[in-house]
Amino acid sequence: MSIDETDRRILKVLQQQGRISNADLSEAVNLSPSACHRRVHRLEKDGYIRNYVALLDARKMKVPTTVFVEITLSGQADEVLEAFEKAVARIPDVLECHLMAGTADYILKVVAENTEDFARIHRQYLARLPGVAQMQSSFALRTVFKTTALPV
Repeated sequence: MSIDETDRRILKVLQQQGRISNADLSEAVNLSPSACHRRVHRLEKDGYIRNYVALLDARKMKVPTTVFVEITLSGQADEVLEAFEKAVARIPDVLECHLMAGTADYILKVVAENTEDFARIHRQYLARLPGVAQMQSSFALRTVFKTTALPV
């Protein structure tokens, strides 16, 4: 199913205000409340809207430090990749894991309280990941820009 410009307006608003009421959403996108509700339901059913979440403040959650970890594996066999991906998915401090093209095989986005906490995460989890040949960590000094909104 394809989406039209009205669907795109709905998605744009919902990405910024996931808890907006249907009445306010319908007004924002210039639709009747019933037509808006039907469209949102269809967008959910068709998988354009996967979920609704609360975005937490990392500082208030006491994990203000972001670390990007580049990982090179010892091999590219399916079983090596699968074992690594299964293990890394169980680490609570890893927010994202991406299979990469380029020098590193994977890049992880990890959150920590501070450098000491990251050292604990490294010892307890990262150093024990299967198939890792090399690991390089880079600490973010400041987040200049961050969004969860996809271009619509």
